[in-house]
Amino acid sequence: MGDFLLLRFEAPLMAFGGVLVDHRGFTGDHPGRSLVAGLLANAMGWDHADQDRIQALQDRLRLASRCDRAGERLVDFHTVDLGQDFLLQGWTTRGAAEGRSGGSAREGTHIRERHYHADRVQTLAIGLDGSGDPDLDDLDRALQAPARPLFLGRKACLPSRPLRLARISAASAIAALQGAPRHPHADPGLLSAWWPHDEAGPEPSRLEPVYDERDWHNQVHTGRRLIRAGIIDPPAAEVVLA
Repeated sequence: MGDFLLLRFEAPLMAFGGVLVDHRGFTGDHPGRSLVAGLLANAMGWDHADQDRIQALQDRLRLASRCDRAGERLVDFHTVDLGQDFLLQGWTTRGAAEGRSGGSAREGTHIRERHYHADRVQTLAIGLDGSGDPDLDDLDRALQAPARPLFLGRKACLPSRPLRLARISAASAIAALQGAPRHPHADPGLLSAWWPHDEAGPEPSRLEPVYDERDWHNQVHTGRRLIRAGIIDPPAAEVVLA
């Protein structure tokens, strides 16, 4: 048995960072380890200079995810000239100005496609392997009072409700996820899910490769790991979590 935090992602738009192909930024079906690690680090008030701590957090993260409501896929197609004066400065979630340091994207008009989930609801169970800083208590406090605004994949994807749903004890991440009640407006029937490959979950299931980890020291996505994917049947929404 162990403790797990239940999170619920609910927002008009969210994006889960699929494999980037040229100018097309696809979104995956479930949020990956790097997305969740970055979100938790942001809640803790860390920044990119804390790459050692973020890397350690990602490496310890035990994650299971299910789709309560699929919503719709949306593709944002746009062209932009990032060299325009008013685009040379942006703002961080810390409230500090941030300029562009150069690169090919600073000149000329660029085409972008960004893929999103619209009107989607995702439920997550997260735990930590081993011991270290932070522990689950630290993450729990940070999610209840985040140090900075949180977003779901891209800065434009602001959650429509607090992310923390509950804290529970369970035998595994998938067991915690199976016990979490559905969203009141969840899709009917069985719900798609993925969970750590070394956890016994509902059958049938299948092993799938995912590419959802980040090398935080070099700021690039890298690596391949296996997850187990299948369908689950969580309890109805009338069940109330403390």
